[in-house]
Amino acid sequence: MSGAESEAARVAALAAHLAAAGKGRLGRGLALRHVDAGDCGGCALELAAARAAVRGLARLGVSFALSPREADVLLLSGPLTRNMREAAIACWQAMAEPRWVVALGDCAVDGGVFKGCYAVAGGAAAALPVDLAIPGCPPDPAAILEGLTALLLAVR
Repeated sequence: MSGAESEAARVAALAAHLAAAGKGRLGRGLALRHVDAGDCGGCALELAAARAAVRGLARLGVSFALSPREADVLLLSGPLTRNMREAAIACWQAMAEPRWVVALGDCAVDGGVFKGCYAVAGGAAAALPVDLAIPGCPPDPAAILEGLTALLLAVR
């Protein structure tokens, strides 16, 4: 098995594990809402790759919600810019319980390379109760799937 094939098999196993964890924890598939708070696009690209992993996470019951009212997890990528702070808070407040916040990528964890910039409030924790941080610049699809699975398995 080549390196690409073994990585594809790993991502497939992670996606199936995430789907099973969602069904076990919520009784249904997991619904994700992505908010780009000012990222460079790297995290969004890797999230799109994770979304398309294994011919689509949707077939495993993992979906991306268009409305925060339908979401279980708020995925925040990029540093929390001052302009997006209120929008991120409003999105989180519109979500029903149980709800979780995931800081996706180094910028969302602590501001990343933009830390200290006048336009940046900091990482996601500057405004939201972060339940999981997935580091990386950007994190790869396997790290995203592992993190979401760990979140579902760890929550009460």
